[in-house]
Amino acid sequence: MSYPDARGNPCSSSHRAALDAAEQALWRMMTFYDAPLADLDDAIAADPGWMLPHVMQAGFLLSLTEPALLADAETRLEKARALLHHATPRERAHLHAVQLAGAGRWQAACRVWDDLLVAYPRDALALQWAQLWDFYCGDVANLRARPARVLPEWDEADPLHPHVLALHAFGLEECNLYPQAEEAGRRALAADARAPWAVHAVAHVMEMQGRYEEGAAWLRQHRDIWAEGNGLATHLWWHKGLFRLEALDVQGVLRLVDAHLGGAALQMTLQRVDAVALLWRLHLMGEEVSGQAAALLAGWPLADTAAGHYAFNDIHAVLAMVAAGEVARAEAWVARCAERALGAEDARRSNHLMAREVGLPLMRGVLAYARGDADGAVDLIYPVRGSAQRLGGSHAQRDLIDQTLLGAAALGGRRNLGRALVNERLMAKAPTPLTRLWAEKLALPEAERA
Repeated sequence: MSYPDARGNPCSSSHRAALDAAEQALWRMMTFYDAPLADLDDAIAADPGWMLPHVMQAGFLLSLTEPALLADAETRLEKARALLHHATPRERAHLHAVQLAGAGRWQAACRVWDDLLVAYPRDALALQWAQLWDFYCGDVANLRARPARVLPEWDEADPLHPHVLALHAFGLEECNLYPQAEEAGRRALAADARAPWAVHAVAHVMEMQGRYEEGAAWLRQHRDIWAEGNGLATHLWWHKGLFRLEALDVQGVLRLVDAHLGGAALQMTLQRVDAVALLWRLHLMGEEVSGQAAALLAGWPLADTAAGHYAFNDIHAVLAMVAAGEVARAEAWVARCAERALGAEDARRSNHLMAREVGLPLMRGVLAYARGDADGAVDLIYPVRGSAQRLGGSHAQRDLIDQTLLGAAALGGRRNLGRALVNERLMAKAPTPLTRLWAEKLALPEAERA
């Protein structure tokens, strides 16, 4: 006989040890405390005929957005397919969704997970993966709506309930529902102090509201639960860097980069993206960061075959190259991304449309900026600013686009656009020293600096 999982979802395993190991892996995926692969190996050892742990391993690897891991993920999917005849319909749907994700059809994968959540609202695996790929696709509506559709079905005593609530908090924040997001994030932490995604969601709220001193204190208050042994640590150090940057504590940002966003601390592209995102903001402000950017590039696996996998990551690679002074290398990378996005490869890949309509104009704008053509940079970047959400990432991450526009406007002849962006910023959140700095660089009248 087979057992359901901890939430009553149908599984094809009849081995309690395998189910317990898979549950531990699921907890790791939702909390980011260590990678889940070893737990899933334990599940496979306990029940070699169970397909789902192989699927979970493949999905985890794909969720890291590393082109170098695609072959490993496919190997695990092959093992899963060999066990397909033992699987439940729910498990088969998970396999189908992960195969779609591996083929680059991210929206299609999310539709499969959505169908699963309608049938099984307590399928935490489907919810976790749907939120990750909604994030990569910039689907902010579903970042909020998917958790909202299932939360009433969850028992608050479930150990994973706080982490589902944290997912909802982040979705609320990305939909600009800041009070509701903060309340949900704080409630998740009250239920389980080891909920780094809830810490993350509230940090986003504070960033978007200009509460930089409070945000730094918030991260410091919860540092014990995220700074060591957690996969979100680098990203939350990045958030701390954003708060310091809003205060114009440039030396503090540089110390933070040296201590937590460089060298051995960076093991994957998503972490390198955070590091270069801080360095680029400093570069726009006129700070010398070419050495740090060059060191970052030295550890970044940027083979030509990796270009064009995910436009969000590609843009950050270009930023690192430009900040390091390697403009010719950046131009070659953009050319390779364009070749892949515009070529004959499977047109259903989510990244191709994302790259064509948003990623490539942004990258070409950065190249124009690097060549000293500030107005040309504005002409390329500003028209796609309104659709930049489709690139993926968060509002806080995509603020880098606005700061690039501010930098270009301050250097070129588009001061009116710079003024408009500062005005918009002042209407969105409390004035910060960083906003005032941009107003000064744009030579705005004192009355407009707020």
